[in-house]
Parts: sequence; C-alpha cells; structure tokens
Amino acid sequence: MLRPAILAPLMILAACKPAASDEYLARDEVSDERTRPIDPIASPETEGATWGRGQSGRLLYGKPGETPLLSLACEGGTIAYTRYVRADAEAKAVLALIGNGHVERLWIDAEEEDEGVWLWRGRVPADDPRLEVLTGPRQVEATVPGAGSVKLNPSRAPGEYIIACASAMAPPQDPPADPA
Repeated sequence: MLRPAILAPLMILAACKPAASDEYLARDEVSDERTRPIDPIASPETEGATWGRGQSGRLLYGKPGETPLLSLACEGGTIAYTRYVRADAEAKAVLALIGNGHVERLWIDAEEEDEGVWLWRGRVPADDPRLEVLTGPRQVEATVPGAGSVKLNPSRAPGEYIIACASAMAPPQDPPADPA
C-alpha cells in the first residue's frame, strides 16, 4: 500500500513537465537568414585557348588577352592549381579531371584572393601520380561543380611544367665515393 502512495506524487510531477519536443523550439531561435550558393555558370568556350607562361612563372590556360580559366604554379615542389571563377566563401569541392586515359579527382577549396573575392584553389605534391592526367598530349576536361567544365586543349606544356616542378623537389644526388 505504501508503494502506490509514493508513486502517485512522482507520476503527477512527471506529468507536469512539458514534452521535450515542445521545449526544443522554445530554446533555439530559428533564423530565416540563409546564404544562397552562387548560381552555377555555363562552361566557357575554349576554342583558341592555349597554355602560356605568366610573368609570375605560373602556367596559365585561356584565350590570349583574356582572364585565364585555369593556372598551374610550382610552389617548392607542390603544384598549386587555380580555377579562375568566383566561388562561395569557405566552400570545398572536388576538381574532376578526365583525359589522357585517366579519371582523377583533386581536392579544391575556395580561397580568398582579394578581400571578398574567392577563387577555387588546390595543391598537391608535384610527383603525385594523379597529375599524370595533365601530362599527356590529349584534351583534358576539368570540372568543378557549379563552375562549369573547362576543356583543356591538347598541349605538352602542362606535362613539361609538372615534370620540371617535380624534378626541382628531388633531393640532390650524393657524389660518388672517392675511390682513394
């Protein structure tokens, strides 16, 4: 008889508390403010686009006299690749490369170039085997979701640039031992 008398007040006390889901919305503020991603762009026309050396030593791809579409830079044995199209702040994506008998994916992140201007940029060691997609003589398609596909016209320039960057990072050979 004592048990029901003790349990009854506990049951009444538990029934007075509102359900957890009712309190959940009261605790958190719901914000209507959301940032919308940048609208996807169409793939650029690349007829007449070529690879060429920039003043900073980067290898630029695009139509002469226009803003580059893509660039490669050798930074101490690392290849930095940049897609020159506006990106959402702090966004992350994958650069898909298809061509020369390869299908490769490289990480690419939005990096702030100038105040408020974000571009797609990634880095890999120059001797990374995934870069072989760029070293052949055939066309390569480079795609960043929302930033269109860039058709890289056939050229040996990216392969030569990558090989030169990778060889610059190779440790110097030890001189042969003195036979004396």
